[in-house]
Amino acid sequence: MEKLKIAIQKSGRLHDESLKILKDCGISINNGKDQLKVNASNFPLEIFYLRNGDIPQYLRDGIADLAIIGENLLHEKGEDLSIQKRLGFSKCKVSLAIPKHSDYKGVKDLDGKQIATSYPNTLQKYLDKHNVKANIHIINGSVEIAPNIGLADAICDIVSSGSTLFKNNLKESDVILRSEAVIASSPSLNPEKQNLLDKLLFRIDAVLRAENTKYVLLNAPNNRLDEIIKILPGMKSPTVMPLAETSWSSVHTVIQQEKFWDIIDELKSAGAESILVSPIEKMII
Repeated sequence: MEKLKIAIQKSGRLHDESLKILKDCGISINNGKDQLKVNASNFPLEIFYLRNGDIPQYLRDGIADLAIIGENLLHEKGEDLSIQKRLGFSKCKVSLAIPKHSDYKGVKDLDGKQIATSYPNTLQKYLDKHNVKANIHIINGSVEIAPNIGLADAICDIVSSGSTLFKNNLKESDVILRSEAVIASSPSLNPEKQNLLDKLLFRIDAVLRAENTKYVLLNAPNNRLDEIIKILPGMKSPTVMPLAETSWSSVHTVIQQEKFWDIIDELKSAGAESILVSPIEKMII
């Protein structure tokens, strides 16, 4: 039986979060110390631990069938590769940043300037879009120091919290793109491997839905039941069961994480009591 070959970052935050989502999918991974290739014990999956910047070429060459990778890297090195699933973690931005006290009015101010970056293709496309001709200085690592040592007038780099920019007396001026972890695939998947990928994506969907939802149980007076049900945005309709105490019912439903507190406030105002909230491990629909 063929195995699906997946590439993930060798180390770092994306490495840890990639392994976590695979394990949350019920895939058992035996991590040997310093191993660059391991097999899952309960799913036909082989994992390659690779240097981040090399992953797009491994996909392109068909050495890896898929990868968990930052969208920013695909934008820089792999726009020809297909995104199969957005994963919602490892979010960041690729941004332009300038010295904190610069009198900056817009990207046109960078015309003729020096910009240091590890993302020359992404930066060039952005500059071309705005008809700006700047000199791109490629640096691998520690890009943020470039303006302080006189190497560049601005930088283009990954921004997460912004703390690194602040420490180097820089400020974000333009967001070029927003990125998150994605599953990207090789263009040469055969039908058997596509079938395995579909099974993996099915599991990932179940995990991601569960992470973004809460299971809610509450008690509702029957004379307010219709009003309470209208508030609930359940998958189809909530489960309603009578309680031993007459004139009261138990209501069970699922609420999206981002709407959770607003809905809870509405439920309380409508007369709901004894609201119990539980995490969901997997959600299959």
